[in-house]
Amino acid sequence: MPLTLYNTLTRQKEEFKPIREGYVGMYVCGPTVYGHSHIGHAKSYVSFDIIVRYLRYLGYKLTYVQNITDVGNLLGDTNEGEDRLLRQGRLEQKHPMEIAESYTKSYFDDMDALGIARPDISPRATGHIIEQIEIIKLLIKKGFAYESNGSVYFDVSKDKEYGKLSGRSTEETESGTRVEVKSEKRHPNDFALWKFAQPEHIMRWPSPWGIGFPGWHVECSAMSMKYLGESFDIHGGGMDNQFPHHECEIAQSECATGKQFVKYWIHNNLVTVGGQKMSKSLGNVIMLKDAFKKYSPLVVRFFILQSHYRSTLDFTNEALEGASKGLEKLHNTVRNVRMEIARQSNAAPAGGNTSIDIAKFKNLMLEAMNDDFNTAQVLALLFDLSRDVNTLLGGGTVSSNVLNDVNALFTEIGGTVLGIIPEQIDSGLSTNNSMDADLIQLIIELRAEARTQKLWSMSDQIRDGLTKMGIALEDKKEGTTWRRTR
Repeated sequence: MPLTLYNTLTRQKEEFKPIREGYVGMYVCGPTVYGHSHIGHAKSYVSFDIIVRYLRYLGYKLTYVQNITDVGNLLGDTNEGEDRLLRQGRLEQKHPMEIAESYTKSYFDDMDALGIARPDISPRATGHIIEQIEIIKLLIKKGFAYESNGSVYFDVSKDKEYGKLSGRSTEETESGTRVEVKSEKRHPNDFALWKFAQPEHIMRWPSPWGIGFPGWHVECSAMSMKYLGESFDIHGGGMDNQFPHHECEIAQSECATGKQFVKYWIHNNLVTVGGQKMSKSLGNVIMLKDAFKKYSPLVVRFFILQSHYRSTLDFTNEALEGASKGLEKLHNTVRNVRMEIARQSNAAPAGGNTSIDIAKFKNLMLEAMNDDFNTAQVLALLFDLSRDVNTLLGGGTVSSNVLNDVNALFTEIGGTVLGIIPEQIDSGLSTNNSMDADLIQLIIELRAEARTQKLWSMSDQIRDGLTKMGIALEDKKEGTTWRRTR
């Protein structure tokens, strides 16, 4: 089954065929760095991390670009208010670039914790002012933009395809606008390419139209085309960016170059909290640093992958607790498989049961990933595999060949593709539990020595103590294994 993905531009699933065989250029809208990252950022960037991982797993040479917005993203639904970094700088009494530096570092710290691969290129909007000015000059020359009182606006009426991504007509967007027509704009829908900077606006640069700063939309066009070319394969972002941000990107880019800007548009759905939309006005925004105090970042990642990237994700403590238990069960199986492999490597070769169809499991997992990156289905298959493996392990000796094949599949799909099964699995997925696997194994060995010396009371005391701590021991003729019960 070839890889198919849902293309927002065409509103249907399509077989993925990159512009250049064997190579993929991918751009994802990065954060506006004026605050710490929240669970919505995790949903978006884990989703695109999976896409990056899987395309590389399939053998594509991929260049992944994800920008940092450090100027030009203005407050308000129409992006006409105050610059977000300027406002935050005033609140914290810091220079806007200090705000940008601080929260950029915070963002990457959180993404690293989630196991998200760093982009190949992380361009900043402030580092590409020249490129943005050149695009604006070209749009003015071609008649798609106009200067007004030191600002430059894109003339939406000149682009007959405006709205093709979101499906909104110019008339619909005009009737739905929340602000009055500004005298310097010809039409309510015209969007800023360059804004005149008032004296108090610290972030400002010289341009052919006077001192000002770039519009939010043109930043992404300039940075993506600089590193990926005028036409590239995949552009991603949150569904909330579909309109107006991505719609405006298409308009200005294609009018400037005369070429198709992006072949495939991918949008992840949003996060709710207890069934409500996550928003600052409701006071229900979950910051990642707060979530990590209670749950391992790996649990948060696993929780996100339990739903499809195009589905909404409802964040509740109960859901996170369930994710923690589910991932621990999966890790217990992998841990026991690896322990058995290690045990057999120090013993005579084992015959044993060989009744798991590894090839079937792998093919089903790849089919699920090829169906628009269906991670939820892949996880279900990993749990099916885990159940079959546990049945074999509980029934006697399993051949080393089967154990190695199972471990390879867990590592390949669960590790390389999904990023939820590390090479070294610790014992606890809650930040409140510091006991690690080596310590538990040492306790098991001490208990085994007590049993050898027929110190049954001590053996039972160790077992009961571990049970109270949420560690269940399973004594088999091949040795003792353990798993977490909470």
